[in-house]
Amino acid sequence: MNQSNTVRFNNANRSFYLTAKKRVDEYFKANNISRYGNYNMVIKSIFMFTLYFTPFVLLLTNVFESYWLHSLMWILMGFGMSGIGLSIMHDANHGSYSRNATFNAIMCRSMNFVGGSSLNWQLQHNVLHHTYTNIEGHDEDISSIGLLRFSPHTPLKKVHKLQFLYAWFFYGLMTIMWATTKDFQQLVRYSKMGMLEQRKTTFKKELYLLILNKIFYLGYSLALPIVLIDKPWYLVVVGWLMMHYVCGMILALIFQPAHVIENTEFPMPDDKGNMKDDWASHQLKTTTNFAQKSWAFSWFVGGLNFQVEHHLFPNICHVHYKKIAPLIRQTAEEFNLPYYSKKTFVGAVAGHAKLLYALGRKDYKFSSSL
Repeated sequence: MNQSNTVRFNNANRSFYLTAKKRVDEYFKANNISRYGNYNMVIKSIFMFTLYFTPFVLLLTNVFESYWLHSLMWILMGFGMSGIGLSIMHDANHGSYSRNATFNAIMCRSMNFVGGSSLNWQLQHNVLHHTYTNIEGHDEDISSIGLLRFSPHTPLKKVHKLQFLYAWFFYGLMTIMWATTKDFQQLVRYSKMGMLEQRKTTFKKELYLLILNKIFYLGYSLALPIVLIDKPWYLVVVGWLMMHYVCGMILALIFQPAHVIENTEFPMPDDKGNMKDDWASHQLKTTTNFAQKSWAFSWFVGGLNFQVEHHLFPNICHVHYKKIAPLIRQTAEEFNLPYYSKKTFVGAVAGHAKLLYALGRKDYKFSSSL
């Protein structure tokens, strides 16, 4: 049985969420617009896929002799890969890219094309992370290798004292692990938790599909370049690793400061599995926005700097977050609930670094000065 089923939120009073939802619904109705993606999503999708595939084609056709231009192409692919994940796959995964479910399913599988697993992402992200945000033992986003401590409820080790220095190195390895071992580990774990059965599928079937997906991805993204690119094989491997490292670093620096940052809480259920707050209030207390005024930044990261709005309304496309954010902030203030936000991306990363530092010590108390 999935242990997350034992956690129950105190949803007897959902006044905040119902009020916020009413105001958001009224916004879409008053402006006669859809909550799904618009032409901006189409333009962005074309741009991100182009940013990924154009450098790849240039690499395969040996347009550049310079090793530095060769490396630049892999780096650009890393940006494109992260853009596909943040701006395309993520919305499709939540069913908010399009009102067409089939189109969403197709775009969601773009994650498979860049080395991940759309099924595992749905289970980890939609089910576990969005439901049990920052709850130790339930939200896999705050579970990590023993060298990293993202929650005060995780056992403290001596090595954690230095994690504010070395954590950044491991962040870049994120998608390398996805492309190689992590998806298999997750599939085994989700099978044991009964999550595959809930999705009306089997471990054998999903393992078969995952193996085929990995063969396809590693075949076209790594083996094919080794064969076609007029460079020593080890330089191609270095380029491939560079691409994934850039992508992993970008993803980590967007997702980590959204929840693992000063001021956000890490609530735990009582002995009976009951949480103190309702689900929506819990999301406010465990989530932080950042750089909300930066149009270009928000455009590239798929609106995920508006994490509060995303967690409350994941079925709304990110192109609308900036418009509904004032409604959420106003409602939170009226209900005396927090609405955490950092003015800049740098401020958010700094806030994350402060928490990493604090979690490496026995007591972690800090101000909200950033």
